[in-house]
Amino acid sequence: MSAKNLAKHFQRIGIFGRLDSKSVENSITKLMHLLLELEKECHLEQSIADVLPTINCISASRSAIGEWADLIIVVGGDGTFLSAARDVAQFEVPMLGVNRGRLGFLTDIMPSQMERQVREVFNGEFVIENRFLLLAKIIRDGHVVAQSCALNDVVLHPGVSVRMIEFDLEIDNQFVYNQRSDGLIVSTPTGSTAYALSAGGPLMHPNMNALILVPMFPHSLNNRPLVVGSESNLCIKVDHYNDLPPHVSLDAQTHLTMEQGDELHIVKYPQTLKLLHPKGHNYYDICRNKLGWSRKVENEEQEPDL
Repeated sequence: MSAKNLAKHFQRIGIFGRLDSKSVENSITKLMHLLLELEKECHLEQSIADVLPTINCISASRSAIGEWADLIIVVGGDGTFLSAARDVAQFEVPMLGVNRGRLGFLTDIMPSQMERQVREVFNGEFVIENRFLLLAKIIRDGHVVAQSCALNDVVLHPGVSVRMIEFDLEIDNQFVYNQRSDGLIVSTPTGSTAYALSAGGPLMHPNMNALILVPMFPHSLNNRPLVVGSESNLCIKVDHYNDLPPHVSLDAQTHLTMEQGDELHIVKYPQTLKLLHPKGHNYYDICRNKLGWSRKVENEEQEPDL
């Protein structure tokens, strides 16, 4: 479906956010007034409505809004967007981010441009990307004991312990290696600019259908980041030699605990996130601005050869 046709369906708008500053509150208030002017139906996340009683709007839980809305606008940083995406991923409702955080890889509408760019979105002037998520399951004695999804990454780590952990990695039922390390990061292309990047993993364009596996301080110099297909079925088996149970973190926000002999299975999540960007969105421009890449200098005078 084209952007123009998709925008025609944006009548029921959900508003998510995290009120950790006055600036977020101001942006949400301005956004609500804009949507009222545009004659859109709005539902506000319950936690926001509780602290902004002056806003006259129906409030509901994230899951209820995800099931109801045609579009969800998140006001906050990338962390807020990650949390919101996980909560409504099953509904595949398009999402748009207004940046009130620091980096803004996912929330890329700046507050000063919010009114103009939100209007453009409702006019069908936007870029849409499909981003896949990961589904992580902990299996114990053949049964799923815990599961959750992640947009950035699934990380196996020692938890509060500073000891290395030992585990086996299998991909599509084929043994890959036994590893002793501080853990393993399994990242989507979306998460390649997050924790995986800090651990030495490669950047991956968001339209790539692949996963990045980045060892965390491995005990062997031969262990390097590994890139595999996004349809791969990963199985991480926790070795019985571990004294303390390792932990699993999803987007550094949801945490699960494993026991000796557990298996961590990671596959692509069945639903896809539809991420909207303002028109003119350029992934490489964002990388230059957020990661401090050097810029091309126009009309720079060349120094004479000596």
